[in-house]
Amino acid sequence: MSAITVIGNVVTSPERKRTQNGSVTKFRVAETDRRFDSAKQEWIDASTFFVDVECWGELGGNVSHSVSKGDPVVVLGNIRTDEWESEQGHRSRPQVRAHTVAPNLARGTAEFRRTQRAAGAEQQAPAEQEPTPEYDEPADGPTSEDYGAGSEPLYELDSENSSREPARV
Repeated sequence: MSAITVIGNVVTSPERKRTQNGSVTKFRVAETDRRFDSAKQEWIDASTFFVDVECWGELGGNVSHSVSKGDPVVVLGNIRTDEWESEQGHRSRPQVRAHTVAPNLARGTAEFRRTQRAAGAEQQAPAEQEPTPEYDEPADGPTSEDYGAGSEPLYELDSENSSREPARV
């Protein structure tokens, strides 16, 4: 199997099913190539690549609770060809077994919530505990003022045109 990254839109609602090998969530993603036509001075949609995505285990549960039809996503995984016989003969289609699915933050914002681990899973430090620094801080505290009070942004975004992608008409 080969590794692949697909950046596109979810075109089918994720469906979660239980199998004898565990639970799986499946959905379909479409990725459309776009190019700028300098003669027409506009963006033109080229061909569209459709791929089925399957997410196993905890990833599948998180996807089924977080991803909806129409959402822009980034999918990383291994691609393979799903093959079967039908009344029309031998059929095949590409399929990605995802190991990561994320919202495409170039197209919007997201709010992340860490999932709680089941008993017996790795224990995580409670949120109220501060991690021990891996270096010795000066006695009077850190000297850096990153993210401190009075910090100014590096740059201002134009809220009407903050996307790297051209607007679709």
